[in-house]
Amino acid sequence: MDAVLDNLDVFVEGFTTTVSLTLLAAVGALVLGTLIAAMRVSPVPPLRWVGAAYVTLVRNTPLTVVFFLVVFGLPEVDVILSFYRFAVVALSLYTAAFVAEAVRSGINSVAAGQAEASRSVGMTFGQTLRLVVLPQAFTNIIPPLASIFIALLKNTSIAYAFGVFEGTQAMNQLVNANGADVIAIIAAAAFIYLALALLASALFGLLERTVTASR
Repeated sequence: MDAVLDNLDVFVEGFTTTVSLTLLAAVGALVLGTLIAAMRVSPVPPLRWVGAAYVTLVRNTPLTVVFFLVVFGLPEVDVILSFYRFAVVALSLYTAAFVAEAVRSGINSVAAGQAEASRSVGMTFGQTLRLVVLPQAFTNIIPPLASIFIALLKNTSIAYAFGVFEGTQAMNQLVNANGADVIAIIAAAAFIYLALALLASALFGLLERTVTASR
């Protein structure tokens, strides 16, 4: 336990990076996932095909492979970023596929009559989606989005294998330097991940109750 208390600054630094990775990747995944979901319900067949292909391909690709493709593939086309930014890109691209399916499910939960009514007053597909359908869809998918983003929090641990100093890397560093306190260090890291996941769950629960009360 002394190794944990004496190295709290290492944990703070590592898990601060974990939180920032999660937040940035969540924003990226939400934006990209919403665009892909819009493509999947688009009246334009090629857009639907591209959206479906992206979701199928990414959801069936291990996250580690996505990291390899981003970290080693992007420099081949002269996109040079820090490992931290590469991690944000990889996590965003991967998580977006799951967000897209959740958003598409939310879109399908909105009564078809509302879209038809919007079109009858001259609104385009884009206007109908943006102004009528998506606001209602997002209120219906808060629980699945919460699960996706909590999974994203845990998925950030893969970034340590690609040079990012986050929570798991901090734990690994302390384990290597304090072999006698391995159990305490691992338990502390697990507790922090659990606390962050519970906090995220509580925040999404509060958001869901707030949205439900405002209907």
